[in-house]
This record gives sequence, C-alpha cells and structure tokens, in this order.
Amino acid sequence: MTSNPAKNSQARRPIVSQAILAKIFHWLNIISLLLMITSGLQIYNANPVFGGRGGWQFPPLFLLGGWLAGGRHWHFAAMWLFGINLLWYGLYIFITRRWQKRFVSSKDLKALQKGQNPKRKAYAWHRLIYTVIIPVLLLAILSGFGMYKPAQFHWIVDMFGDWQALRVVHFITVPIVILFAIAHSLLALKVGGSRLIESMLW
Repeated sequence: MTSNPAKNSQARRPIVSQAILAKIFHWLNIISLLLMITSGLQIYNANPVFGGRGGWQFPPLFLLGGWLAGGRHWHFAAMWLFGINLLWYGLYIFITRRWQKRFVSSKDLKALQKGQNPKRKAYAWHRLIYTVIIPVLLLAILSGFGMYKPAQFHWIVDMFGDWQALRVVHFITVPIVILFAIAHSLLALKVGGSRLIESMLW
C-alpha cells in the first residue's frame, strides 16, 4: 500500500491559530478603518484637499455620512474606536512580550540583504513594514487630533506649518495605511497560506 506524499505533508502541517484578542483587534481595525475612510472621503468632498472647492470629488458610493456634519460625526466616532483599539493591542503585545517577534531586528535586515530563504525574507519584510507603519499611524492620529480640535491643539497645527499642510499630511497617511494592509495580507498569505489569513479573523 503506497502513501500519498501530498496528504502526508498536509497532515504534518501545524494547525494555524491566533489568539482571540488578535482576532478582535483585526476585526475592530477593519471596521474602524472602513468607517474612517468612507466618512473621511465625505469630509474631503466638502472641501477637497487638492484643487480647492472645485477639486476632484469621490463618488457617493464611497461616502459615509450624507453631508459634512454627518461625515465628521462618523469619522470622529470611528477615530476613537481605532485609537483605543491600537492602544489596548499595544499594551497586549507589550505585556505578553509579543513585540519581540513583531518588529524588525538587525537579523531581519541581514536576511533581506543576504538571505537565500524566501520564507525567511518574507518574515523579515513583514516585520519591517510592521515597524514602519507605527510612525505612520501615530502621524495619522496626531494630525487627526489637530483637525478635530484645532483651537485646543493649535500647537499641532503649528507643528505642520499651517492648516492646509496638516490636511495634506493627514490625507496622505490614508493610502499608506491601505498599502500596508494589502502588503500585510499578501505577506501573510505567502508565509502561511489562506489558513493564516483565515486564522486572523475566524
């Protein structure tokens, strides 16, 4: 009786599992980001960042809030959800020491430069973008607070030079976060297959 190598290989694969807190974090991130992006585009349409009031408008399909005030209400509510979610997850990975495996190290940089193992390089890329996105998220939150309460946090507006520069920086962080989410998913797919992606959510 001959054995099937493919079946044996599949049977030997470890079961991919993520902690329930990691699943909750991913779901809250997805929900809050979708709410912030769509409501943010509603705010953008009221006064486009690029091109003034006559600038290019996003189609209604991608908008949330119905009008400027509605978009602002949704955006700021989702902002709190997103910020608190990041805060508690940061505390979680700090307390559990998961941060030691999350962020880029000198070994990862060496693997990217001289490594020959594709899977090892994929892990290194993953940790690198995971590290780079932290200052981008902090910049998005900082600039968002400046736009949320410009009178109370006028020093934030002053840090960026003026109101328009603040709006441009805040807007630019959005496609960067979207690109991170895409790269994060593709690299996870590369090192762990669809089961790893599914384990992050279900």
